[in-house]
Amino acid sequence: MGAMSVRTQSPEPSEQAAHRAGFACFVGRPNAGKSTLTNALVGKKVAITSNRPQTTRHTVRGIVHRPEAQLILVDTPGLHKPRTLLGERLNDVVRATWAEVDVIGFCLPANEKLGPGDRFIAKELASIKKTPKIAIVTKTDLVDSKALAEQLIAIDQLGKELGFEWAEIVPVSAVGEKQVDLLADLLVPLLPEGPALYPEGDLTDEPEQVMVAELIREAALEGVRDELPHSIAVVVEEMLPREDRPADKPLLDIHAFVYIERPSQKGIIIGPKGKRLKDVGIKSRKQIEALLGTPVYLDLHVKVAKDWQRDPRQLRKLGF
Repeated sequence: MGAMSVRTQSPEPSEQAAHRAGFACFVGRPNAGKSTLTNALVGKKVAITSNRPQTTRHTVRGIVHRPEAQLILVDTPGLHKPRTLLGERLNDVVRATWAEVDVIGFCLPANEKLGPGDRFIAKELASIKKTPKIAIVTKTDLVDSKALAEQLIAIDQLGKELGFEWAEIVPVSAVGEKQVDLLADLLVPLLPEGPALYPEGDLTDEPEQVMVAELIREAALEGVRDELPHSIAVVVEEMLPREDRPADKPLLDIHAFVYIERPSQKGIIIGPKGKRLKDVGIKSRKQIEALLGTPVYLDLHVKVAKDWQRDPRQLRKLGF
């Protein structure tokens, strides 16, 4: 094994350490466990977990509050080989974000051998010299200790091949909550010293409208991913408390549009006799109510925005 150090326990806290605050982002192939990890660290569903790349379109930030530190998680969309204007824009966003954060966590699932996708990302990481990089081996609950050891060695080698050293290599299982605290313990010392950047109690800095739009989009994609993987965008037009309600029985009116690229996709989203859209409404309303802690009336409409993924003006309007 030589000089490789794999962390299974937290560093000793030093006497009266100064408060630290800063930004971290998790990168990795789709389905590497980035969102699950964000949720486990923050302790509340913020990022949208899904088994399809590119559903986290917006920078969803989770905030981990600790007495001695504040860790702000910036969720960048996946880096991939761009095919459309949207793809190129996402890649620029990713690179800009990586250069600005204080630490990058590269998520690699324990149960999948390192592949070309991982190398592609690692190469990009190697070009960002100043930012410390932690390798986070996720989904450790799915493998035995021998397979895990082999993966850890392979990851250590990958860094050496590309000419950089991992600041830490940490095995975690967010599902089993194992070592999630340890991960926070290792990220904190890599942050700059300074006061908290967000008030206590903030879990995410995303405007609620964006999070609501994500929940609706997620529900709308459920079951039709293969037919419409990226061609859905959701815009929340307004969120207003219903006026004539007593204080103890509030109701929030939410009006939202589900945008698709082509008229032929309308039937897929709406479903026979409107059943699918109704299900989308019911499902996302439950999640929105859980997120906002208030009863919601959700008004959903489907609109066609022709080829919005390739049209800069539409992209801007839809918030990209």
